[in-house]
Amino acid sequence: MSGYAMNLLRVVGAGTLLLALTACQTEQTTRSGEIGVDRKQTMTSLVSSKEVEQQASQQYAQVLAEARKKGLLNQDPQQVQRVRAIAARLIPQVSVFRDDAPQWKWEVNVLTSKDVNAWCMPGGKIAVYTGLIERLKLTDDELAAVMGHEIAHALREHARERMGRQMATQTATAVGAIALEIFTGVHIDPQLAGTFTQAMFVLPNSRENEQEADLIGIELAARAGYDPRAAITLWQKMAQAGGSGPPEWLSTHPSHDTRLRELQNDVQKVMPLYEKAKAAG
Repeated sequence: MSGYAMNLLRVVGAGTLLLALTACQTEQTTRSGEIGVDRKQTMTSLVSSKEVEQQASQQYAQVLAEARKKGLLNQDPQQVQRVRAIAARLIPQVSVFRDDAPQWKWEVNVLTSKDVNAWCMPGGKIAVYTGLIERLKLTDDELAAVMGHEIAHALREHARERMGRQMATQTATAVGAIALEIFTGVHIDPQLAGTFTQAMFVLPNSRENEQEADLIGIELAARAGYDPRAAITLWQKMAQAGGSGPPEWLSTHPSHDTRLRELQNDVQKVMPLYEKAKAAG
């Protein structure tokens, strides 16, 4: 490569880095709650929360359309009713962490898949896989722990946070559509994939993100009247389901022993909320 080309690359690279740095801003996406999640997040100003939610809505609709075409959407009415009933108790609790979240256009659906998985897209688009419910034989309290954890990711805008990191490092977006198809089992139009797909399904959550989701998740569950101690038995089941390695859903989470130790301590902080919710009936 010529010296001119090398210098040009350096200039372009420096400009890209400068753009990435100047396009970042510090935000507090949620209130701390009883559990005390108060980290200020570095977000890209190039993509707004509204834009991310719109992208999520488009991709969620496409996921549902593909699942419906294959006969994999909401096959068991009782199972769907159970999942939606749990969501109906969890969703009102999100107002503790942010004022706008109760007005999100929440959707809750069950996808038939052997995968042990669940997710909540920005703006409240939730999917729970039958493999998670059936293979782990989850109780309602354990299912609430899973859903609370995933809702917490949406509340904290972790996908948007990852988008900022992706844009800064110029991760190839074409990989996103392929990975999403592998991850969800449905095909996504590459034109809709872009940085959102990368952030939602490809780039891993940081351990910090996962710990925040654990904390907010158990508080949401406790406030909704679900026993937060079920988070401990949930992760025990998840670890056992992984055999020699953790399920993909757990691949970026803290180690099994670390998670249990931290949860045992954190659950005690929200037990009074659970007891209050139970007493209120």
